[in-house]
Amino acid sequence: MAMPAETARRWTAREVRELIAAAPLATPRYELVDGELLVTPGPGLFHQRAVAELVAVVLAYLRIEGVGHVITAPADVELEPEFLTQPDVLVVPITEWRRVTRDGPPIRELLLAGEVLSPWSSRHDRVRKRPLYQRHVSDYWIVDLDARLFERWTPTDERPALLTDTLVWHPVGAVTPFVLDVPSFFTTVLET
Repeated sequence: MAMPAETARRWTAREVRELIAAAPLATPRYELVDGELLVTPGPGLFHQRAVAELVAVVLAYLRIEGVGHVITAPADVELEPEFLTQPDVLVVPITEWRRVTRDGPPIRELLLAGEVLSPWSSRHDRVRKRPLYQRHVSDYWIVDLDARLFERWTPTDERPALLTDTLVWHPVGAVTPFVLDVPSFFTTVLET
């Protein structure tokens, strides 16, 4: 969910971390993709509701399964050097959670990355960041509020699964799968 800040220079992860450190709780959010600084303005209300609802249902599942912790941005994720992202929703496996709480960020391993599309983020979430997530995360979800669907990407997918009825996720180590009723999710998020 981001817009390029400037196109004439390459940024480094160190420089982006300095921007984040200067205002860690403030908007905008900064990400680094292929040397390009992406700047994300504050999210809209329905975007925030989608993130909150997704966190709530994933949290309830993880409390039972215990394979990871769900958190939201801002949270620095560096799955590859010089590629710093902040997914809207992320699930950190237990072993990585322990490492980060002991050694500090960035997060280097995920069970799940999720982005809720915004008008300015679609290209970056679908095109720029997706290959990174596919190389390193077993599930990447793009939540499309307008189309009322989830795009689900796994490492070998050339095209996403477009989910409008049910989303099933079975993370490593879990006994039972996570199951989301997609129409109910969108009804809850988009009700006025």
